[in-house]
Amino acid sequence: MSIGGGVVLFVIGAILAFAVNIQVAWLDLTMAGYILMAAGVVVFLVGILLLFRRRSVASTTRSAVDPVSGDRVTRRTSSLDDPEY
Repeated sequence: MSIGGGVVLFVIGAILAFAVNIQVAWLDLTMAGYILMAAGVVVFLVGILLLFRRRSVASTTRSAVDPVSGDRVTRRTSSLDDPEY
C-alpha cells in the first residue's frame, strides 16, 4: 500500500509541477508539486524497506518423547514475522 501511495504522490506532484499552468494567489503549484514528488519518493522508499523487513521467516524445530507410546516426535513449524499471514 505504501509503495502505491508513494507512486501516486509522485505522479500528482509531477502533474502539478510540470503540466499545470494555473496561477493561484495563495499557493505556488510548482513548489507544491516538488514537495509532493519528494514525499512520494520518501514514502516509496519506506514501503520498500518495510517490504523487505516483513518477509523474514522464523523456523522452529522441537523434539520430544511421546509419553503414551514412547516414540520420539519432531514438530517443525515455520511462520512469518508479520501477523497478517
